[in-house]
Amino acid sequence: MKRSIKSLVGYAMKETDGEIGKVAEFYFDDVTWTIRYFIVKTGNWLSGRKVLISPVVVKEPDWENREFPVNLTKKQIEDSPDIDTDKPVSRQQEELLSNYYPWRLYWGSEPDEHGGGIFGMMPGDLYDANVETNENSAPEVVENVPQDQHLRSTDEVIGYTIHATDGEVGKISDYIIDDTNWKIKFLVVSTGSLFNNKKVLVSTQGITKVNWDNSNVAVNLSTEEVKNSTEFDDSQALNEG
Repeated sequence: MKRSIKSLVGYAMKETDGEIGKVAEFYFDDVTWTIRYFIVKTGNWLSGRKVLISPVVVKEPDWENREFPVNLTKKQIEDSPDIDTDKPVSRQQEELLSNYYPWRLYWGSEPDEHGGGIFGMMPGDLYDANVETNENSAPEVVENVPQDQHLRSTDEVIGYTIHATDGEVGKISDYIIDDTNWKIKFLVVSTGSLFNNKKVLVSTQGITKVNWDNSNVAVNLSTEEVKNSTEFDDSQALNEG
């Protein structure tokens, strides 16, 4: 089913010992536009520390109660590598997480044009049930790991300008994900004015370039085609499929 990212903020992350914390935002990779981590703000039990949790350890979500059950314990999370989520996350830091938690890296031996990630890899392909979390020793830093980072914060990209083939047309206000594989399927683009803020869905498959330095996204649509795209109403449930 398709869901908006904003609607998932505030979901409780829960494990066998109780609640870990609340989902604050997400990291996606800028190659496949797939969610790679939940950024979870822990409660008082961990002094509000923010931790990264991969979707591959999320069990069947409880959509009604806004909860994400996970196959982790508080002890595992407490002893996990401390990643500063206020700064860019490097591949080396992701290696640390992968060495500690029971999930495998999502990039492999078939590099894409950016040197990482296999397009279309499903979350189930990333979980390694034979890997045990090392709770007794800190993970070692892996040498010679590519330092290029392609993770982007969903909060950071909100407000990026959409550049159509014939000019600027609106800004990103939200994202639509497929909750079966955590891929971002659509950008929600606000195309109107302050008093007539029409929102439309633009497929991520139509993205031709992202200019991270200038905060804009180029798409292979004209301004009229963007404005005439499927309208998004955040008060209505999204269709399945």
